[in-house]
Amino acid sequence: MSPLRKSGEESRCHAEVWFGWEGGAVVLITASSGWKARALARGLTQARIWVGDYGRWKRLGITSDAFRAGPSFVARASASKDSSLLERLLSIYDAKYPDEIGSWRDRMRAGFHDGSRVLVRYVPEAAART
Repeated sequence: MSPLRKSGEESRCHAEVWFGWEGGAVVLITASSGWKARALARGLTQARIWVGDYGRWKRLGITSDAFRAGPSFVARASASKDSSLLERLLSIYDAKYPDEIGSWRDRMRAGFHDGSRVLVRYVPEAAART
């Protein structure tokens, strides 16, 4: 995933993310201090999302562009304050990330409520226009 600058260029920030597909959108929760949330706060509402498992894109200073060969789409981002959306996302995480979610679920909920985490929906551009 990479936020897009106002010019349409990708930012230098790329990252693999935990996500859920819910209601026709990619949904995730991220730290409000992280680049995905900061980009959104700055009005950068578009992002390119690659689909697939390409491993970590950056490891010990070595980057991999393997993800670029995979399918991608542009999506429009928006922050959500919907606690029921968060609960649906956490249910998806329970199924997708069963070994890891136990150590994150409470932190994600608490961060959502205290503002240190942001719930973000990325609606594919074609769907955003309809």
